[in-house]
Amino acid sequence: MSEISSTRPLPAITPTTRPAPSVADAAVKLLQPLGDLMAVGDSTTAEVVSVKDLAQNFQQVLLKLTLSGGQQATVQATTNQPLVPGSTVGVTAVSDTRLSVVMQIAAGGNPLTSLDGDAMPTGTVIQGKVESTQVFVQPQTQQVLNKVVMSLLNTSMAGSKLALETPLSLPVGSLLTAQVQSNQSLAFLPLSGRLDQLELAQQLGSQQARQGSLEGLLKSLQGLSGKEGLPEGLRTSIDKLLGALPDGAQLSDSKGLSQALEKSGMFLEAKLLSGNASGLSQDMKANLLRLIAQILPALPNGTAINPNTIGGNLGQALPVFLRNALGALGQTGVKQPGLTFPLPSKLQKEMEKEGDLESLLKLAAAAVSRLQTHQLSSLAQSQLTPEGNLLTTWQMEIPMRNQQDLVPLQLKMQREDAQEEKQNGKGGKKGQQQEPVWRVELAFDIAPLGPLQVQAQIARGSLTSQLWAEKLSTVQLIDNELGTLRDRLTAAGLNVGELECQQGFPPQGPRTTLEQRWIDDKA
Repeated sequence: MSEISSTRPLPAITPTTRPAPSVADAAVKLLQPLGDLMAVGDSTTAEVVSVKDLAQNFQQVLLKLTLSGGQQATVQATTNQPLVPGSTVGVTAVSDTRLSVVMQIAAGGNPLTSLDGDAMPTGTVIQGKVESTQVFVQPQTQQVLNKVVMSLLNTSMAGSKLALETPLSLPVGSLLTAQVQSNQSLAFLPLSGRLDQLELAQQLGSQQARQGSLEGLLKSLQGLSGKEGLPEGLRTSIDKLLGALPDGAQLSDSKGLSQALEKSGMFLEAKLLSGNASGLSQDMKANLLRLIAQILPALPNGTAINPNTIGGNLGQALPVFLRNALGALGQTGVKQPGLTFPLPSKLQKEMEKEGDLESLLKLAAAAVSRLQTHQLSSLAQSQLTPEGNLLTTWQMEIPMRNQQDLVPLQLKMQREDAQEEKQNGKGGKKGQQQEPVWRVELAFDIAPLGPLQVQAQIARGSLTSQLWAEKLSTVQLIDNELGTLRDRLTAAGLNVGELECQQGFPPQGPRTTLEQRWIDDKA
């Protein structure tokens, strides 16, 4: 959210005042009767769609009326009072062919240089249209700014013009939405971000419905590996996908873990958009797409494939949506099914027979949707917290080799950065950087331990962690090893706080994981 400040009062204007808006009444004569649109005495709002100059200082205007129930209708009229295209005015029907229009204009025609606190209190959302813009250099700071004149489209000051100074480049004719911070400042509300969040929620629900756990696909691929009769390209794709999977030893090393995160498929679109093709041969998602590309030509002739079943046109849809959704950090307030962690197991129907390529295609497409659900969930959970801190989320799934088994490891990392204003308000020096708070969640099921979930938080060099195990025997085993874990963490340079293991699963209340704090460091 970018803040803009209004221009300083002009020399000819008293600095403590602003040109007060005055109300002007304009009578417009309709070219056609209102009929059933409005009864005499009814009032509503209208948008001035277009204005055409006529002879003798008259104008022909096209008005879009907002009727009861939210319906809209357009009427044509003539008037001798100037109306501003794009402005919103109040209208009252005085007869079947005449409207009284109430509009706000700035006295003297000069743009406003401050806002009326009574008419526009702090928090008011205003909309406007950029009428003109001019680049200039501020003498004191040498900062390049833009002088913008904006025409207000809503509130009681609709039709007034507002002068602004902003570092943002705002094209003439663009529509803006802003929130009043004070009588001298506005904060832009990115409309595109809110639309991205809506599309993000829709895409997340769609991918969640199509996704399937990775276990079914990996088991089928293991069964096909080394089998005769497979197309050579398909066999190569299977070998690359399985060969790129890490084992437990690799994930226990910092370098190996970093490589596994990079190859998880989480960053495929970012690599493609930046033109970085390095490492794509080891990328999980890229290998899944390569596998799908090899399966499609190998399907028997006449096989009917439902695009919705395999996730639609993957080649076109994958990078496009995420490119549009990047940067959407606004809060939605809507609980989406894909925001749960870990994602629940959802097994697709396994291959009915060896070499069933159609079933393998469906399993691969469901696995791609699984990875995309993690990606979209990461975007949806990256936002501003109620405290105003920036929370960035990375959620992914990494298949891990455990002897002969392939175990999907679900991982979520969150970084919370405090805003500078918050830091300064806590007695810190201006400009002092506060260390971010890191949170990590893990979920996996390794034989013979059974399902395990781990939650850890690192704040100001101190680590706290809680573990949950379904089996009592696993809880007892972990309890016996917590002392060793504490010693190893201390040797790594961390101040270790609470370490605890419980039987069962983490609490799943009405609050989202983002709002949940495992350790109250203020208690």
